[in-house]
Amino acid sequence: MTQSDVYSIGIQGQKWGEQEKLAWRGMQTIKRSYLNDVVSKIVPLNTHFDIEQYGALSYDVEKYPLLVVKSCDWDKSKPTILITGGVHGYETSGVHGALRFLETKILDYNDKFNFVVVPCVSPWGYETINRWNVNAVDPNRSFYADSPSEESAGLMAVVASLNLDLMAHIDLHETTDTDNSEFRPALAARDAVIHQNWNIPDGFYLVGDSDNPADAFQSAIIKAVEKITHIAPADKDGKLIGVPLSQKGVINYATKALGLCTGFTDACYNTTTEVYPDSMQVDDENCVLAQVEAIISSLDFIIQDKRL
Repeated sequence: MTQSDVYSIGIQGQKWGEQEKLAWRGMQTIKRSYLNDVVSKIVPLNTHFDIEQYGALSYDVEKYPLLVVKSCDWDKSKPTILITGGVHGYETSGVHGALRFLETKILDYNDKFNFVVVPCVSPWGYETINRWNVNAVDPNRSFYADSPSEESAGLMAVVASLNLDLMAHIDLHETTDTDNSEFRPALAARDAVIHQNWNIPDGFYLVGDSDNPADAFQSAIIKAVEKITHIAPADKDGKLIGVPLSQKGVINYATKALGLCTGFTDACYNTTTEVYPDSMQVDDENCVLAQVEAIISSLDFIIQDKRL
């Protein structure tokens, strides 16, 4: 398989330059509204939470404000939980799972935790249903100093401004069929490398941190979520997306080395959810409920583990 077989932009063996990135950008279209779908749901939360605009994407500062929802009764004696969604804008249930948690469940835990919630880290990616940002940069490989992604840099800056240690970071994602049909071929073309497609896992799974796997924490989430939706089985090689299972429904990545979102926070517990919205066994609502259950079960585990 050659690069030219799998993507329409670029010359085989050559990395993309600005011309190719502009050509890719020109192929993208607006498919949904961040202001209507996300911002309109965040604004009414100001009766119970502090809503802060921590920046705006330079692509269109009016259209893409960056919003964080924080506990208004902040108590430094309580542990703090960071919840992020939409780091990859195309991963819909991550965004709407974070919003649903804010709308329906977060007040049940306000007495135990401070919360910092960013429902949609990448609003342009949300509108165009994209993994990358407008500059063909993957925000979820860009969480490091001098980040090339303003989405990633903005999130890191607002978290750093809190000047505290996080108890947990829960990052809500999806794995979709377009990972193979669009995003991996585009990545191969952009970087002038060959990427073999992997089997898309049919079901929910988690990505932990190989440097801080928190196995019992991950296990508790899997046990809770499997009451809502099915857990992805390993492929014939005992792997998910090319990585060996560490336990049922869980793989571990070197999150910090890879520039992943959960790697920059150094939280005591961190996890990345992966929902499979293209499964014949789920619908959009089931995917959102799985994300909410992942958050709830994380909090319940911490309450029990830390005797809060």
